[in-house]
Amino acid sequence: MFDFMTDPSLSSIGQKVLEGERLSFDDGVTLFKSPDLLSVARMANHVREKKNGNKTFFTVNRYVNHTNVCIVSCKLCAFAVRPKQEGGWTYQPDEIVKQVEASVLHGGVSELHIVGGLHPWLKFDYYLELMKKLKAAYPHVHLKAFTMVEIDFLAKISKQSISDTIIALRDAGLDSCPGGGAEIFADEIRDEICDHKMDANRWLEISRTCHELGIRTNCTMLYGHIEKHEHRVDHILRLRALQDETNGFDCFVPLHFHRENTVYETQIEEASPLEDLRTIAVSRLLFDNVDHIKAYWIGMGERIAQVALSFGADDLGGTISDERIFKMAGAESDASTMTRQKLEKVILDAGRIPVETDTLYRPIESAA
Repeated sequence: MFDFMTDPSLSSIGQKVLEGERLSFDDGVTLFKSPDLLSVARMANHVREKKNGNKTFFTVNRYVNHTNVCIVSCKLCAFAVRPKQEGGWTYQPDEIVKQVEASVLHGGVSELHIVGGLHPWLKFDYYLELMKKLKAAYPHVHLKAFTMVEIDFLAKISKQSISDTIIALRDAGLDSCPGGGAEIFADEIRDEICDHKMDANRWLEISRTCHELGIRTNCTMLYGHIEKHEHRVDHILRLRALQDETNGFDCFVPLHFHRENTVYETQIEEASPLEDLRTIAVSRLLFDNVDHIKAYWIGMGERIAQVALSFGADDLGGTISDERIFKMAGAESDASTMTRQKLEKVILDAGRIPVETDTLYRPIESAA
């Protein structure tokens, strides 16, 4: 089936893929370095279609950034501002309920994706109130909120264990968590790009606890900065190992790093579109125990995300209205113009079948 390969180093990997055998660290590095990208793509597409057929999933969702004030100064971040610095914002729970009203009541939003900075003056009760008021106002809407970094911070300010913090948030209305803050797990990279953030083991530990308490999560990898291919493979395999243990990850999201308004703006070249596609494909091939690989169109652009649907991705994300984090780092895709109908057309034009789902990949019958 894969006898078209021009790179001999891929032949044994192709055989493993056909037989459903797990790929190794060395296999992952070989896939990243192979000049035969189309063969890597065909293998990834084979796995994608074996898992999900010709379907491509998406959600109608809205982003909520309750605050951009943050005590952590990550070199990768163009979003956060320090306390008392000009340009900061913090919205109260009642304001957020009002902000999302039109999207929920008239826009068909089924998910609110809620992340923000680590604000030093907000109390834990603020976050509980936010969950409770959103859930009371919109009980049918899935609240996907707070990265592992945020949960760690909330545990500290509330002086609770990670478990008790998650339980309190869950009881207040939290349904699942996004996978941000993972960045790259390798210590030597993490120490350079986000030295004030938790280490990899802590990120994985909190994810494990979420899964044990019935809170499913996504997982991510931020690529295209100072990491090497080996670091990406290591990152994916650490996530794969936790998935073996908990089966709590719904989706893996490779995130294209945007350099504008960061310290790396003039220091590095961003990942190319071909590197975006290769990262999607290798992710699909290595991450054999997660069903969904997301092509995050706001990060890589609509056209590349559309092509990624033939490179292993089966999820195009969502309408993600009011996205700010990638926009502030220079992403050119405009979330304000993305509608359910446009997202469906992007998928159809790629030769795939669009399927609107909720956050947990349960199909939704659209009234639109």
